[in-house]
Amino acid sequence: MRIAILGAHGQLGGELCQLLGDTAVPFSRAQLDLTDPARVAAAFAEQRPDAVINCAAYNAVDLAEAESEAAFRVNALGPCILAECCEQVGIPLVHISTDYVFGQDAARATPYRETDPPGPQGAYGRSKLAGEEFVRAGCSRHFILRTCGLYGRRGQTGKRNFVDTMLKLGREKSELRIVADQRCTPTSTHDLAEAIIELLSTGAYGTYHATNAGDCSWAEFATEIFRLAKLPTQVIPITTAEYGAIAPRPGYSVLDSTKLNVILGKPLQPWRDALAEYVAAGV
Repeated sequence: MRIAILGAHGQLGGELCQLLGDTAVPFSRAQLDLTDPARVAAAFAEQRPDAVINCAAYNAVDLAEAESEAAFRVNALGPCILAECCEQVGIPLVHISTDYVFGQDAARATPYRETDPPGPQGAYGRSKLAGEEFVRAGCSRHFILRTCGLYGRRGQTGKRNFVDTMLKLGREKSELRIVADQRCTPTSTHDLAEAIIELLSTGAYGTYHATNAGDCSWAEFATEIFRLAKLPTQVIPITTAEYGAIAPRPGYSVLDSTKLNVILGKPLQPWRDALAEYVAAGV
């Protein structure tokens, strides 16, 4: 089996390539522009993949407010083209989406299920939701996985994830101001990649929520990072308003992964355990 990985140089794409080994057909952004229908069709004809996993995304959440056209081109038009190409050659498409398709329900305090109506707040979330809709409409054999707060070691883009950023800053500063009024579930790319590969083999097409178990605020997450790394850095909780990000963020975007857990026969491990493995491997 040959599985095309788009966004192969990112954290999740790199993890998938590592786990799949010789069965992976990696495509970086430079190698394949997923918004070019002719190039996508030519790549499929040349490589003849048996499935496609789309990890490519415009994920600069704040910049998307000013560059909404670029965000929609990558996050909506690209998946639309991929879905049509996959449908034409009769292969499944795995598309990675985000918890940011939710967020308008300010009073939310229970995890979102796949059947809950979405309500994105910013341009990034709207572009990702549009991408989901194009995938559902264009490819009958699709998996859409919404996830959150990814961190992993396989990326080649040079960008730091939240954990690596906290470890770097924690070694430089005695205290850090971290947002405490956003709750979600940071997720290990290793755990997610394993789940994607297993899910792909089931043929149980549809939309899934896929995160590590449990939830936390970013301040709680940072506190646990420093505890595991044995850093004395003090976390000072602040509000989203105090942080002053350009794009709106969901105050609560915890995802209910029960549907995926039933299909796989087990949940992804708790976020604390996944984080402990990650920090231990890098220390």
